Amino acid sequence: MSDKIKDEFLELLRSTERDGVEDMIEELQSNGFMDAPASAGHHLNVAGGLVEHSLNTCKSALAIWEGMKTLNPSLEKSTPKDSVIIASLLHDVCKSDVYFRTVKKKKTALGTWEDAEGYKVSYKNFPMGHGEKSVIMILPFLELTDAEMLAIRWHMGAWAIDKSNYEEVRNYDTACKLNPLVSIVHAADMLSSHILETGGDDEEL
Repeated sequence: MSDKIKDEFLELLRSTERDGVEDMIEELQSNGFMDAPASAGHHLNVAGGLVEHSLNTCKSALAIWEGMKTLNPSLEKSTPKDSVIIASLLHDVCKSDVYFRTVKKKKTALGTWEDAEGYKVSYKNFPMGHGEKSVIMILPFLELTDAEMLAIRWHMGAWAIDKSNYEEVRNYDTACKLNPLVSIVHAADMLSSHILETGGDDEEL
């Protein structure tokens, strides 16, 4: 990860001027967030990839927010800019402690297999799900609004819903209807990982 990416991430987080933001930054610097990959084998699966993905998601979220304000000016009041920044930058804090370096077998362009450094996934440190884990990890250091908590909790959108769980489906649907931030952060997460970020997805044995 370049210093420029890290500095831009920290500058955006500090721009919110929230109480506790420095405590949150100190926690991110000590819990592995700054050095973690964004995934084990997909987008930005390199050291520092998580910070870069979080920054990309924030930039995408702000672009969506700015564009949607032209269609619905009330969005600026209902969904403050600092909420967009907080929820998008911190949506994946849950990934701080789930990736561990390992050696994998990967297929070369010639069709042969070779050893390559990569990451494996383990949820043993704190098996609390995904979005909900991020919320829980943030709250001791930084106060979140209801909209921010819901946007972080549901940032995976329908991909993270158990369709057989009626209560979960209704909760997600209601969160989207009540808070535009939920849809903004989910869309930004998808756009950043599918458009701004490339690499990974190598075939493995």
